[in-house]
Amino acid sequence: MIPLTVLKAALICTVAIGMVGGLIAWRERPTPGSVPLAVLLAGQCWWSVTLLFRIDAVGIAAKGFWVDVSWVGIAVIPVAWLFFSLEYSGYHEYVQPRYVAVASIVPLCIAVIGATNTAHELMYVHSTLVEINGATMLDRTPGPWFWIAAGYTYLLGLLGTIPLLELITSDVLAFRAQSLALIVGIVVPWLTNVLYLLGALPTYGVDPTPIGFAVSGVAYLGALTRFRLFGTNPAPIRYARRLAFDRMEEGAIVLDSNGYVVELNDRAATFLRTDPDDILGRAFADALPQVAGIVDCAGPNDRMVLEADDGTRAYDVSACSIVDYTGRTIGRSITLHDVSAHLRRQRRLTVLNRVFRHNVRTTTQLILGCASEIDDDAGRIADRIEGHAMAIEELSEKVRRAIDLFDRDRADRRPLPLDSILCDAIDSARDARPAVSVDYDGVPDDVYVDELLTVVFEDLIENAAEHNTTADPAPRIRIDVRSGEPEVDVVRVVVADNGPGIDDEELAVLEEGAETPLRHGSGIGLSLITWGIDIVGGRIEFADADPTGTIATVEVPIRSRPP
Repeated sequence: MIPLTVLKAALICTVAIGMVGGLIAWRERPTPGSVPLAVLLAGQCWWSVTLLFRIDAVGIAAKGFWVDVSWVGIAVIPVAWLFFSLEYSGYHEYVQPRYVAVASIVPLCIAVIGATNTAHELMYVHSTLVEINGATMLDRTPGPWFWIAAGYTYLLGLLGTIPLLELITSDVLAFRAQSLALIVGIVVPWLTNVLYLLGALPTYGVDPTPIGFAVSGVAYLGALTRFRLFGTNPAPIRYARRLAFDRMEEGAIVLDSNGYVVELNDRAATFLRTDPDDILGRAFADALPQVAGIVDCAGPNDRMVLEADDGTRAYDVSACSIVDYTGRTIGRSITLHDVSAHLRRQRRLTVLNRVFRHNVRTTTQLILGCASEIDDDAGRIADRIEGHAMAIEELSEKVRRAIDLFDRDRADRRPLPLDSILCDAIDSARDARPAVSVDYDGVPDDVYVDELLTVVFEDLIENAAEHNTTADPAPRIRIDVRSGEPEVDVVRVVVADNGPGIDDEELAVLEEGAETPLRHGSGIGLSLITWGIDIVGGRIEFADADPTGTIATVEVPIRSRPP
């Protein structure tokens, strides 16, 4: 048997540790979990203090009294533990007065029945004093309410542990350490009490559970101080996720594995003009037939667009499977993205494309035809008109290419060999500017990039050739392809020329990404290049060459080779 002096010293330490932890927790209010933890530690201190008085008490009545009043603290502990765990881990919707009241009904009965046991003997049916190694101990036979109290305590302890088990796998190290310390704090006295009830501990009538509170107190103090229990708190996580789901710009529908709607955010309800109460719990095909028809009939590569009945709105629909940690599909997520503005812009771009492709070109040809009929002996007026008309046609072609670039932004694009893209761009530049020499050593055939870069490199090399008006030395363009770092999976294309270079004002507009009335570029050629590179997720840098010219460095992602 444990010597009484050792037992009393351990209990005094338990009370001291519990009081310190309780004061620290109380000081942190209103941080989530602080008040329930302070109440929990107060209950543990009460139980330990009553055991101290019980050991020193003389006579069966005195010892029985301290056992009976100890149930006040015992009854508080499981309720405080449950609501501390729920509040700390972010389940605030369950930490409400009505839930606390319901959970406290049985503990309240336990406290009252335990404190008044001498009147009815529902908690203990028989009490005797026994002499063990010179010490007088109280031996009591448990009654029916004793086992109800034990079962209810274990139940609430288990329920309070479940939310903390979720945090053990958290990506935040502090949360893992906090939850582990808290679980140790509840499990140690829990196991001590179980072993005592099974008669596996040589305590001879003295419940050693309060001694286990010394370990739990140290664990709680460690969580409070070392792991900043209330300094780094996981309580906002669940609310933040819920808030993000409810306020995300896209509409979201969640289906279970059987195809029933189990969640719907406010944006989806607004898009579909429906009440969530009318949708939740119903089969997807019955609740939202329009969306279900599109999702279920679309192929893996089909673009799904849902048009509103009145034709005013359109939504890009995407679906993905929801899998658990084992890889098993447990449901689907349907996302609705409002593309009404995009489709309106797309229709406008289509009109502009037609205007620049047909009307401007036709008008330019008429101007050229009229210019040829001008009776001008020197031909200067006709030449100037023809030059301006050709500039208009060239600009219309640039605009048409920009419109085509934007139109292909959302389209599925296939990967193409970088070498073929560069070779085609070089051939086009050589045909347009035969005087400009282009040096290019090639690139392996297995390097694939986004097909949109066809427009980018064609314009980049064409610009380098078109504006290279130097006569001595001869105009020249050098193209080098360098692989990026192996783990980055990018390719770097460097286009260098020995021309006059790019004006600082042009570069400033490109870097700022917007034009103003006082600062603007002279054309859209360079902007077209930067837009295309931005669409494919790459980047471009311009630098001065030595002694003259420009070095354009393009870095773009490498795409997988098509099957």
